[in-house]
Amino acid sequence: MKTLNQKNKLSEKQPLDYYLNLQYPVTLYPDPEGGYVAQIKDLPGCLTQGETLDETIANINEARELWIETAYEAGDEIPLPSTDDTYSGKLLLRMSKSLHRRLAEKAKTLEAAFYKAFFDAVTHWAKAEESLIANAFQEACQLGLSAIDALQD
Repeated sequence: MKTLNQKNKLSEKQPLDYYLNLQYPVTLYPDPEGGYVAQIKDLPGCLTQGETLDETIANINEARELWIETAYEAGDEIPLPSTDDTYSGKLLLRMSKSLHRRLAEKAKTLEAAFYKAFFDAVTHWAKAEESLIANAFQEACQLGLSAIDALQD
């Protein structure tokens, strides 16, 4: 069977195992009522929750498999995982003009790179393995807050 891929080029439909072995980015959110919510944005409606990170990750892996199997059996298109090509590398961060001015002045005064500290914290978080995401996120927040504290002193 021939199908159109994401670049609108004619291609052969792959076997189910091909799709099941694709690595999709997972987004984890703390649930305000406790536990966690996980979502695979590339697969519309593929989300789950759990009381612990391990349970949530196990649940999202099961939800991913069920989503792909159902779409495959129905003959629906299965989106490929998003790639870095999807992103420009540009991050816009909104803040008040006065806060931006104060941070920039402090950064010059301290010869510190606020943007570098922020980038390092986000990079540190993004490179963490799935099972360490919560700890890495906390560390990244602490690094970012430490950088802000250093700039405010």
